[in-house]
Amino acid sequence: MADPYSTTARPDLAALRRDLEDSVQGTVALDAGTLALYTSDASNYRRVPLAVVIPETIEDCVAAVRACAAHGVSVIPRGGGTSIAGNSIGTGVVIDTSRHLRTIIEVDPASRTATVQPGVILDDLRAATAEHGLTFAPDPSTHSRCTIGGMVGNNACGSHSVAWGTTADNIVALDVLLSDGTRMTVGSGQTAEEFAELAERPGRAGEVHAALARLVEKHRAELRTAMPEFRRRVSGYALDRLLPEKGRDVAAALVGTEGTCVMVLGITVRLVEAPAARALAVLGYDDAPSAADAVPALLGHSPLTVEGINDRMVAALDRQGSRSRVSLPLGGAWLLVEIAGKDPRDAAEAAETMIAALDGDSRPRDASVVVASAQQKALWRIREEGAGLTSRTPTGVEAWSGWEDAAVPPENLGDYLRDFDDLMARHERYGVVYGHFGDGCLHVRIDFELTHEQGRREYRAFMEEAAEIVVRHGGSLSGEHGDGQARSELLSRMYPPGLIEAFAEFRRIWDPAGLMNPGIIVDPLPLDADVRVATDLRPELPLLSQTTLAYTEDDGDFVKALRRCSGVGKCRRQSGSGVMCPSYQVTQEEKHSTRGRAHLLFEMANGEVITDGWRSEEVRESLDLCLSCKGCLSDCPVNVDMASYKAEFLHQHYRGRVRPAAHYSMGWLPALARLAALAPAETNRLARLPGVSTLAKKAAGVAAQRDLPAFARTTFARAFRRRLNRGEGRQGGPKVVLWPDTFGNLLNPGVLTSAVRVLEDAGFSVVLPRGQVCCGLTWVSTGQLDVARAVMRRAVSALAPLVSQGLPVVGLEPSCTAALKHDLLELLPGEESRRIAEAVHTFAGFLNEYAPDWIPPRVDASALAQVHCHQHAVSGFDADRELIARAGIDGEVLDSGCCGLAGDFGFTEGHYEVSSAIGERELLPRVREADQDTLVLADGYSCRTQIEQGTGRRALHLAEVLARALTKPS
Repeated sequence: MADPYSTTARPDLAALRRDLEDSVQGTVALDAGTLALYTSDASNYRRVPLAVVIPETIEDCVAAVRACAAHGVSVIPRGGGTSIAGNSIGTGVVIDTSRHLRTIIEVDPASRTATVQPGVILDDLRAATAEHGLTFAPDPSTHSRCTIGGMVGNNACGSHSVAWGTTADNIVALDVLLSDGTRMTVGSGQTAEEFAELAERPGRAGEVHAALARLVEKHRAELRTAMPEFRRRVSGYALDRLLPEKGRDVAAALVGTEGTCVMVLGITVRLVEAPAARALAVLGYDDAPSAADAVPALLGHSPLTVEGINDRMVAALDRQGSRSRVSLPLGGAWLLVEIAGKDPRDAAEAAETMIAALDGDSRPRDASVVVASAQQKALWRIREEGAGLTSRTPTGVEAWSGWEDAAVPPENLGDYLRDFDDLMARHERYGVVYGHFGDGCLHVRIDFELTHEQGRREYRAFMEEAAEIVVRHGGSLSGEHGDGQARSELLSRMYPPGLIEAFAEFRRIWDPAGLMNPGIIVDPLPLDADVRVATDLRPELPLLSQTTLAYTEDDGDFVKALRRCSGVGKCRRQSGSGVMCPSYQVTQEEKHSTRGRAHLLFEMANGEVITDGWRSEEVRESLDLCLSCKGCLSDCPVNVDMASYKAEFLHQHYRGRVRPAAHYSMGWLPALARLAALAPAETNRLARLPGVSTLAKKAAGVAAQRDLPAFARTTFARAFRRRLNRGEGRQGGPKVVLWPDTFGNLLNPGVLTSAVRVLEDAGFSVVLPRGQVCCGLTWVSTGQLDVARAVMRRAVSALAPLVSQGLPVVGLEPSCTAALKHDLLELLPGEESRRIAEAVHTFAGFLNEYAPDWIPPRVDASALAQVHCHQHAVSGFDADRELIARAGIDGEVLDSGCCGLAGDFGFTEGHYEVSSAIGERELLPRVREADQDTLVLADGYSCRTQIEQGTGRRALHLAEVLARALTKPS
């Protein structure tokens, strides 16, 4: 059956492609892989586009829209793809402005305006305006990756709309493109005479303004009386902005139209002065409704923002294991109230004054004022990552958007929350409520059962009843995310028929052919159609029965694991802290983001667009530049584990097939290294011969630019045994098991030797597991999971007797330590593996926990420290920070993300350029700039290799630094 929202007639795809390719300089894609990337956004919905255009210029947008008009094909403008209501997907041509249209055309401090292209990232605009003491005020939690064009589409707001309003309140002018190819500029704040003059101009622009004047005259009464008067009324079209008393603001009326009227090509925004200082008052209340009751009193103190969180959200962050160093006042729900001041002291005093003035129901149970920037960031992180943190209930049940965005006037918020709690109880639903309490806008993810028909019927019933409740409280179905497919169908419950008719007329003025993002707001799609998670999997693709990893956090369900990615797109960040996602940071291509890979894998499981299952070349190509860094395991709010999904895919993809050469050379590195250890000098000498080295690298699939590793003259294990046979080494004291990883045992034994020296100085007797052991990581990362499981079984057999005696295990190589703590449980789930995983410690973690009174040798040096990705993801770096400080090292921990080498990735042929570019983002330049006296700390073998080959500087393991200090004369 033809999709009525796709085209007015069945298009000739070959002709459409030809016309697009002839007129567009950028990318025109109709291949399965690209289409799969754009079937969904951050919503519950899935729709397959006809084609995807990634314009390089504004002229490309014009050409693409005109080509679509000629073929009667719909257009779906798209920014960062973080829309939660299904606003930026469709069955026509998706035009993605986020890749190239990122030019900040002008920042004018005098007029306090900035003009930008639609793909400019919000944080980039804020960085550009900050040097003038100005900022663009709307600040949604996706500020690190959302585009200004997308913010215009949805009328994004964020936390500070209490002080500065929504995107619509901060727009000066829009450069827009109509579906017939007409380009025009619309502004704000026009007088009656100016508007009349525009309506009399010849051509399409004059026709539009004249039609808008007639629309306002026809519906004037309802525009004044039937549109709720509060800031977060985002649902529908803001036609009241066209009223004379509101300045006939055409630009603001187009904000929030979700691409259904025009495509935005350029935006001029109003800037505001950034506060000199801010203090954060954290107010504790018994529950969320009680906190909401206090909001009207707080608004009288002119806060910049009033945000609400509750104990369920805090518990979700605790479960993720990332709420370090955040303390909250007593209570079950908290308001984060930001107050401005001329300096930190002034801001803090204003916050204290506000708290002292609160009485009655507004008086908090407990309160604190936070001035320190780091503490404020930690608290804001709880709020900003809400959408991801609340996507699973405490029992692991999936929770979804849909009713995540309603808003009511702030004075009605407490009563609305109580009614909403009753609704949740009646429907036996669980959700975590949080959001912009100061503007009456609430977010919530609810455990709807969208994977079966009965659950979707219950979803519809809930949505309809929820809509009635919010309307009863004078509210809006959407408070900032837009209506999209999730709520457009419910608009008739919020607005009278006359306004619904006015919405349709408004859209026809701009887009008579109905080609712009059809099915949204006007003539809406059903809210329970096109549900992404409900799509049936093809029975001939037995993905579930073939998976090898345990997926312990997802009930053994590979597709449920893939559904962790809700599309919020934190992996597409342009700046900020963290590891995820290094390849996207360099390529800026959606298919190289964690989200893109998750979408491709989901489409592979679905089987409609990507039809060859595990054999998919589209998925293989996308995963090829995944570094398996595990950054997403910790940095993604929903803990997507793309490294594991990649290992699963490679295992299935190459089952019974010849693998790439690098899988045999680097995947089997532990075995090959043991062979080389039989004659290390000869092996090293041979590898240095120019001709032999070139041939060896080519045969092994190693990048020609890389130096082959040199093998140690003797292994650590052999030297350790000889030392014991000589009667050297500590014999007394508590025992600790040292894990002899391949890199330390065969390539760089000085690290393990140094660790022995330090552990013995701390009072421990070091023992090794019996036999030749390995964590199996190289086989995991290359998808050779059967071999990895066998290798891990030997590791378990060697460690189990020692762990059963209560002995802790210390790992020096972070990737191996992480494999024993995480990957082991996925390949060999069970109690024995769990006990071993719990017994494994990092070097610093062990010393801090088991030798808290030991005094490390004094190093007295400055250092740059690079955090290994796997340690960042699995164990964290807090223990290392503590031990570095205890040793007197003035250490700066680089927030440089992945080093770029990442195990075998940077050595593999075809990856060198990306690997180097990742290192050059921050790590390598910082090492080059450092004084020669500055230590470079890197516990990971890959990190040290990347630093040495990229800068010529030798990096040291922390154990080496401490051991050297022990040997210095006192």
